[in-house]
Amino acid sequence: MKDFPVLLTDRLILSQLNESDIPFIVGYLQQKVFSELTSNIPYPYTEKDAEFWLEMSREAFIRKTGYTFAIRDHGHRFMGAIGIHDRGDDKAELGYWLAVPFWNKGYATEAAKVIIDFGFETLKLNKIYATHFLNNPASGRIMQKIGMEKEALLKQHIKKEDEYLDVVMYSLFSNKE
Repeated sequence: MKDFPVLLTDRLILSQLNESDIPFIVGYLQQKVFSELTSNIPYPYTEKDAEFWLEMSREAFIRKTGYTFAIRDHGHRFMGAIGIHDRGDDKAELGYWLAVPFWNKGYATEAAKVIIDFGFETLKLNKIYATHFLNNPASGRIMQKIGMEKEALLKQHIKKEDEYLDVVMYSLFSNKE
C-alpha cells in the first residue's frame, strides 16, 4: 500500500494524521483523564509529544508496522485517533482515544469496527487484540460491541508512574470458529 488509506463510515472519516491536527491533539489531551486511562499518553501533554507521536505514526506506516488514523467527522473536524499496530506475526494491537466532547455517542465503536475490517480484510491479520485498564470499563464495552471476547486479565502488566497495573485483554480472530 503506497498511499495511506482513507476509511469511511456513515459518520466518520478515518485518515492520516497531519501537522494541522497538532493543536487539536494537544488541546484535547491536556485533560488528565487521558493519562489516567491509557498507558502511553503523558500528562501534561505538550506540542513536542504530539510532534513525536506524528513522526512515530509516519515511520510505522512507512515500515508497514502500523496505521494510526485521525478520527474525523464528515466536516473533517478532528475528534481523536485510532490505530492498529502489527507485531510481526499476523496479529496486531488496536488502540484508540476520543476527545471528551465525543464520548458516549458511538464514535469509537464505529471507528473500531472499520479498523477491525481493515485489519482482517486488507492486512490479512489472524488476530487483533486490545487492552484496557480496570478503571476504564467503557473501553472494554467498546471492545465487546465490536465482537471482541475477553481473553485474559494480565496482572501487573503495565508499569505506570512506579505502579504496576492490571489490564484486561480482549481479542478477535479472523477465523471465528
